[in-house]
Amino acid sequence: MMKRSRLNIAQLALLLSLPLGVSQAGQKNSVSVGFTLVTETAAKATVPESGSRGEEATTPNATPVTTSNEATTDGSVRTIQADECLRLSDSHFNAGRQLYFEGDLAGARREFDQAVDALLRAPDSLPDHSRIERRLDEVCNLIYRFDVEKLGAGQKADEEKVAFDEAPIDAISRMTFGVDEKLAPKLQSDLTQVPSGIPLELAGPVPGMIRFFTTTDSGRRALQAGFRRSGRYRPLIERILAEEGVPQELIYLAQAESGFLPRAVSNKKAVGMWQFIAETGGTYQLKHSVDYDERLDPEKATRAAARFLKALYGRYGDWYLAMAAYNCGAGAVDRAVERTGYADYWELLRRHALPQETANYVPIILAMTIIAKSPQDYGIGNIGVDSPLEYDSIRLTAATQVDLIADATLQPVSVIRDLNPSLLGRLAPAGFQVHVPKGAAAATQEALETVPANSRQAWRLHHVSSGDTLAAIAKVYHLTPERIVAVNSSADSLEAGDTLLIPTLDPALNARPASKGQRFARGRYRLVKVQSNRSIVVQHAGHVAASPRVSAQTLHRKAAVRTAGLRR
Repeated sequence: MMKRSRLNIAQLALLLSLPLGVSQAGQKNSVSVGFTLVTETAAKATVPESGSRGEEATTPNATPVTTSNEATTDGSVRTIQADECLRLSDSHFNAGRQLYFEGDLAGARREFDQAVDALLRAPDSLPDHSRIERRLDEVCNLIYRFDVEKLGAGQKADEEKVAFDEAPIDAISRMTFGVDEKLAPKLQSDLTQVPSGIPLELAGPVPGMIRFFTTTDSGRRALQAGFRRSGRYRPLIERILAEEGVPQELIYLAQAESGFLPRAVSNKKAVGMWQFIAETGGTYQLKHSVDYDERLDPEKATRAAARFLKALYGRYGDWYLAMAAYNCGAGAVDRAVERTGYADYWELLRRHALPQETANYVPIILAMTIIAKSPQDYGIGNIGVDSPLEYDSIRLTAATQVDLIADATLQPVSVIRDLNPSLLGRLAPAGFQVHVPKGAAAATQEALETVPANSRQAWRLHHVSSGDTLAAIAKVYHLTPERIVAVNSSADSLEAGDTLLIPTLDPALNARPASKGQRFARGRYRLVKVQSNRSIVVQHAGHVAASPRVSAQTLHRKAAVRTAGLRR
């Protein structure tokens, strides 16, 4: 239940810690994470023009609920009232985001407030009110990122270490489960009606696993968390599994292995969503270095896993044995078959020929698959899945720090890290294919190319806001005003919306100082040069995109200066 009162955005955002993207899933109606908030109802809507940003949002009155002809992905109704609330909220959010990057923080705060208010005013009686709640989580989380990260400001290297998650399979695979004898006949009857690309059998521990995932608190939490996160990667995984010619049901192997956590690490040092060890990952062309590990890349690891499973199926002609070999290795399965004379997974279990973890491994996957086929039958319905991650990719021509990539994409650093889980540190090497928000590839490439190639390991881009002074900017980056002037072309004054090259020096990277006479090449950017013996205060320049000197696509964000100022 959401409290119906006007809340401070920062206060509301600080109460939320859910991952970005908790909203209605679907390939057709998806969210490009972190770049522009787009929803199933706002996909066709445009951001209000500058003249309409200050208008108060209105939401439908408490009228009788009207449903549209469409349904949500879980089969429930979708009301026109909820659609309108979502559309208004997204319109205000996108307007606020644009104002934020133009330096109008007061206007951005106003629009963000209205975006939240539009959701808070939605009647609780709406049958699809869960859509409103999920969008509220999503909006507040993104506002929180912009506010707390100050668009990437002041983050130190030791604060950017990659965090890894514990692989859930480690704990579950060692557990033992009781079997409900009354449950098996009903399950078997239900399975006869369920189409599947792999056999769905209720032998061995499978009924006990189903009972664990559907009747215990820990089991339900683990299952539902995985189902929710699956929305981020399902379209990608399903596409790759189809391209590689393996059953779609193998997506639940990833859920069993990692819960769809791309940075999951097991106690055996297997990593990623598909839990590759280094040797097997190398066999399937998953590269790793001190800077990155492609086993953590969901797209590349999914491709490798599909090919590995297909090869194992070709070896055994049986999906259960293929999955078992994926877990404990083909050598262990080969030895079990040779020792017992049986090439049958259930027979190998009865004879205790496989490791205990593998004995539970296949039943866990089967249980998850069976429940996912008919979640409502097991009381697991109406899970709000995360929106699919969508991104474009660009290949870096020089080693580039993550902060600079965030500067170029107008995003918080955390958004770039979420899109690139394979990056292990603060530096992406030359040749690395970096993922950026959908639709941002061209602008990002253009922005990065404004920075000298040999300086992208340390330099930053700074988006000037109203009230900035050269002295204040220089102080934040621990530079002198003269050094900033030395790499930016001449202009009479700073203006909100200008983009400055910031020639920061990072001792950890042994970056060389730029030569004293170095100048930034003239191009589509409007760069400034000011006299170093005085501070020039930036005057607010209104809608910067309207200036003939500045392209809307090349406005780049304030990466590390002063404060985001969203808190009242």
